[in-house]
Amino acid sequence: MRAMTQPDSPTRRTLLRSGLGAAALLVPALPAAAAPAEFDAWRDGFRGRALAKGISQATWTRVMARLEPDMTVFKEMRNQPEFKEQLWQYINRRVSDWRVINGKAALAKNEALFARIEKDFGVERGTLLALWGVESAFGDPLVQQNHMRPVFPALAALAWNEPRRKAYWETELTNALKIVDRGWSTPEEMRGSWAGAMGHTQWMPEVWLNVGFDYDGDGKISPFGRPDDALGSTARYLVNRGKYHRGEHWGYEVRAPGNMSGSRTYAAWQAAGVTRADGQPFPQPNATAQLWIPVEGGPAFLLGPNFYSVKSYNPAMSYALAICHLGDRILGAPPFLQPFPGSERALTLAEVQEMQKRLTAAGFDTGGTDGRVGNDTMKAIRDFQAKAGLTPADGYGGLKVLAKLRQGG
Repeated sequence: MRAMTQPDSPTRRTLLRSGLGAAALLVPALPAAAAPAEFDAWRDGFRGRALAKGISQATWTRVMARLEPDMTVFKEMRNQPEFKEQLWQYINRRVSDWRVINGKAALAKNEALFARIEKDFGVERGTLLALWGVESAFGDPLVQQNHMRPVFPALAALAWNEPRRKAYWETELTNALKIVDRGWSTPEEMRGSWAGAMGHTQWMPEVWLNVGFDYDGDGKISPFGRPDDALGSTARYLVNRGKYHRGEHWGYEVRAPGNMSGSRTYAAWQAAGVTRADGQPFPQPNATAQLWIPVEGGPAFLLGPNFYSVKSYNPAMSYALAICHLGDRILGAPPFLQPFPGSERALTLAEVQEMQKRLTAAGFDTGGTDGRVGNDTMKAIRDFQAKAGLTPADGYGGLKVLAKLRQGG
């Protein structure tokens, strides 16, 4: 959940350009280089501005007095990997066997929490499970440990010397200081992406301050630890910002004859010959939906208001479709019944792990062999494709890559 007043911030722009979930942008923390003298001069000036906005001297001294900027953030901004994905590849990577399996486990562990959220806000558990899985791998502590960095050195570096949005980053640094000032977190706990997004559903500091709320009643607001605050706040965000409709599903895969478009009720769509792909009736015939066929010859969808509620979280149609489909899959639904043209089925968890092990053995480091496909695995795949003469070298690990690895590369 990125800052609502900064929809085109570098964090959001990078996410949309790469087509990757926030968790995929996380990079290992690297030692900060020695601070240039110019940083000390900037820090002296920022101190007055921070204190004027209510930051206490104690918090300033605790966080900023000896802080060194994380200079690696500038490299990360320039060198975010680019992967050109077709929509079916995008869906397959996010609606992965790993996420479906672990989403079911996350639901079983937090059944009471999701039941409470559905009662309080009306947001379907599948939607929140999918957001949680894509944004932070269901809060996996290994992601926090291995792929997060301290946010204060990163935000300080950006506020000091990121030429395009220095005011934005300084505001976010001030917001992060306010969080410490309020006793909601500590500088040591506040680890996140290079751009400062943190926790289960990837909050920027502004979102933490202005959107998050204390859903578990422990007296503080936190995107870390127990997922209650993060998931409850995300549900409220979808209702308030995304105008989520209680009791409605996001939409359905359908069979649509001829050239049709527009918005009408499900009953009117059915009267025009549009039916659910699985043959089931539309449960709310008087609710409205829009027809969308993202790729000619591929699956067609009727999209209700709750699809666009998810889209308020990240404005890419591909992201919203992946979230909605992943939520359905975690709750037991099958893959899309109509395949995308030229698509492959998604690899199973065991097949992804085999691919990672074979890549690693061949000298292409995937950063682990747990069945999750992130930037390290995608880079390893792309490098292997280039070496093996597989085109396009697009970083997508599917059946063709696995078959080539099985042949010995």
